[in-house]
Amino acid sequence: MWSTCAVESWATSPGAGAVRTGLDLHLDVAAAGGLRAGLMRALRDAIRGGRLAPGARLPSSRSLAAALGVARTTVADAYAELIAEGWLVARQGSGTRVAPRAATPRRAGRGRGPAAGQERPAHDLMAGFPDIGTFPRAAWLASARRALVAAPRDAFGVQDPRGRPELRRALADYLARARGVVADADRIVVCSGAHQALGLLSAVPRVRRAAMAVESYGLFLHHELLAAEGVRTVPLPVDEHGADVAELPATGARSVLLTPAHQFPTGAPLHPARRAAVVDWARATGGLVVEDDYDGEFRFDRDPVGALQGLDPERVAYVGSLSKSLSPGMRLGWMVLPGRLVDDVLAVKGNWELTVGCLDQLTLADFLESGGFDRHVRRMRQRYRRRRDQLAATLAERAPHLGVSGIAAGLHAVVRLPPGTEERVVAEAARRGIGLNGLGRYRHPASTCPPADGLVVGYGSPPDHGFAAALDALCGVLPAPEATSPPEPRLSAVSWPSSPPPRRRGPSTTTAR
Repeated sequence: MWSTCAVESWATSPGAGAVRTGLDLHLDVAAAGGLRAGLMRALRDAIRGGRLAPGARLPSSRSLAAALGVARTTVADAYAELIAEGWLVARQGSGTRVAPRAATPRRAGRGRGPAAGQERPAHDLMAGFPDIGTFPRAAWLASARRALVAAPRDAFGVQDPRGRPELRRALADYLARARGVVADADRIVVCSGAHQALGLLSAVPRVRRAAMAVESYGLFLHHELLAAEGVRTVPLPVDEHGADVAELPATGARSVLLTPAHQFPTGAPLHPARRAAVVDWARATGGLVVEDDYDGEFRFDRDPVGALQGLDPERVAYVGSLSKSLSPGMRLGWMVLPGRLVDDVLAVKGNWELTVGCLDQLTLADFLESGGFDRHVRRMRQRYRRRRDQLAATLAERAPHLGVSGIAAGLHAVVRLPPGTEERVVAEAARRGIGLNGLGRYRHPASTCPPADGLVVGYGSPPDHGFAAALDALCGVLPAPEATSPPEPRLSAVSWPSSPPPRRRGPSTTTAR
């Protein structure tokens, strides 16, 4: 005999009618070994699996007994035994609840990182994440209300794969004004973030057929996505001037993925001579430059570096998203495409918009047009600058022997380490509950660039009240200075060995093919 019941909702068992008790939770109560034992097993399983969270209130013994069609004493005895075992707690006037420290292990195997498969670190200094606690709820809600009221009838149907026209027009205006992008609404395709954008571009036949050059230090998720799409990637050396695009002709690649405004993770902007050189290469070869402008809004010490796309909109595909500026959970991104690629990308995407909700698109359009996005970015720029300054000052005081670079922009910095120490420092940081990666995590497997030891320290994610403690914990795992080694410059511009000035190879002016 067994019974399935929905605790605190419609609960049923053989021979018993449905009882309305509240919240939905299904229990499989096996009678083998007795109803009381079966109920205890079912409750333990629900707590272990996280379906009954710590602090969740259980139905009264009378209600649950009625739902199961068993004697009230059976439920009361099961509750009492689970309280004695520490699974449940009971207080006068508060009822019976799941104990605050009841075991609720997370399920593994659903991705990487602390949000999927493991507990969040006590001090989260992972690069690439904003302070999600500062999401502008009130301003976003106001935009959502206006957008919903003003939404045309067709907004509630199946959507154009390019995205809502209201959002594409708003993005065209904003990107031209704030990032120097030559933006035409008809060439903008809305997507569910930069990851999908890169996936769509890499699935275009003319891109997939040939190798794609990438920066030798870059986001490993990009490399893995391209490999999964069947695109062979060839690493370009990276130095204090960004990617060495002079090496492009030797790679045989027909496309290149760059982070020119703020190289990830080293932080160097692509040198002006190299910006011109990569455009020359694309014109001479018919190649494509994919520009990932992942955090272009956040530059602290001088005006933002404009988008590379502005140099040649017909050779550069510009990719942006809200993941750093607003929230990675929004899953909203965009591509500004060369005219020749629009139809190809739409053919890959399909005939309908199936990834981004129209109400989110309309809300973002209003948020951009009302100035809410600009106000949020200005506020966050000041906030992240203060954190950047606090990180630099802390390291200058407590680890003056280590160089710090990549701090002119973005949400992370690179702390240089003595050769051979990175692996040990990262392991010790993990042991102490500090979430961060070493530079080696971002190195392309086929890179010939000389390896450099360092930490990529994100300062966007920790809440304000926990940032000082996170920096204190970080300093606790950094290597001590060697007695014979002189201190390195504290705030050097780069984290890479010196290299010759940027070179330009090939013709300076050519006719596009």
